[in-house]
Amino acid sequence: MDHVTLRGNYYEMGVRQGQMFEKENILFPLRLDEFQRRHGRASESLLKEIFPEVCSEIKGISDTIGADYLSFASWMLCMGCCMYNLERNIPLEVRGCTAFACVRDGKTLYGRNNDLPPYLRESSKSVVYAPTGGSRFQIITSSFINGEEGLNEHGLVVAMTFVMTRLKSIQPGFNSCFIVRYLLEKADSTETALKLLQKLPVASNCNILLADKRGEMAVVECAPLMKHIREAEICHEGKLICTVNSFTSEKMRLYDDSNGDDYGSKERYRVVLDSLSKRMDENLAETIMELLMGKYGFMCQYDEEPDFETVWSSIFYLENLMVYQAEGDPRRNSFIPDSRLRDLVYSSHCSS
Repeated sequence: MDHVTLRGNYYEMGVRQGQMFEKENILFPLRLDEFQRRHGRASESLLKEIFPEVCSEIKGISDTIGADYLSFASWMLCMGCCMYNLERNIPLEVRGCTAFACVRDGKTLYGRNNDLPPYLRESSKSVVYAPTGGSRFQIITSSFINGEEGLNEHGLVVAMTFVMTRLKSIQPGFNSCFIVRYLLEKADSTETALKLLQKLPVASNCNILLADKRGEMAVVECAPLMKHIREAEICHEGKLICTVNSFTSEKMRLYDDSNGDDYGSKERYRVVLDSLSKRMDENLAETIMELLMGKYGFMCQYDEEPDFETVWSSIFYLENLMVYQAEGDPRRNSFIPDSRLRDLVYSSHCSS
C-alpha cells in the first residue's frame, strides 16, 4: 500500500498523482463500450455541476499522463458501477467488504475489512488530502481520487460497500466511491452528510456508512431511484451499526441483484452484530481488532475463494483521528498506527 500526502489546489494535486503514475509506468486501459461511454459522460456532467473541484483533480491527472479528460473521467465513473467487462478493465468491482461503527462511553470507533482480488493490495493507497481552502481528510482506496472509506478532520467517517445492480437500473450519477470522497470533503457530521447524500444522484446500488465523533451513525441504503436510512442499534448503553454487500432493510431488498453472490454477506453481518453486542462493555478496540481477524466467526477467512482475500483492514478512532491499518489479511499482518491526519490537524491548531 502506498502512503501519500497531497497538498495544494485540486489541479496541482492531480498533476502530482499523474507524475506518480508516470514514474511507476502505470497505464490505464480506457476500454468502454457504448453503454459505459454514455453513462460516464452523463455522470461527468453531474459530477462537474455538483463537485467541480474533483473534476479539476481528474484533469490534472489526465493532462499529465496525456489522456483525454472526458474518456478518463468517464472510465472512473464506471468503476464500482458498470465495469462489467472486467477481463479488460481495472480495477475490479468491489464486491466484498464489511464496515461497522460502534460507540460506548462517548468513544466512537470504526472498523473495516476491505475484500478484493489480492493483486490490488500493492496498488492500494492511503492518501491524506490537504486541499487549499478545503477540509483535510484521509481516504483509503484501491483506486485513486475516490475511495472505499475515509476519515476527515471533523471526526466524520464515510465508507461504502458494493451491492450488485441490474444493468437496466443504473442511472447517471455518483458511484459509491465518489460519494465517499464528496461527503468527506463537504460534511462535518453525520447529520450534514445525510442531508447532502439525500440530494446526490446515485448511479448504482451501494451502502454508505456514516459515523461521527459525537456518536451519531447511520447506514444509507442507496439505489438509483430510492434511498433508505437505517438507524444504529442500541445495546448495553452503546450503539452499533454494520453494513456488508447486500441491503438488510426489507423495503430495499427488491433492488438488490446479488442473488446470494455476495461473499457471505449475511454471515459477516450476523458475526459483527453478535460479537459487538455481547462485548460492548469490554475493551472495544481490542474486540474490533479480534473481530476483523475472524476470531469470532467468518470475516476474512476467504481461504477457499480463488483470487479473493482481505487486502486491508482499518480501525479509526474518531475522537483523536488515529488510523490503524493491517495491510493484507489481518490474521497475518499487524495493525500499524498512522497519525498523518492527526498530526496535520493538530499541528495547524498549535500554529494558529
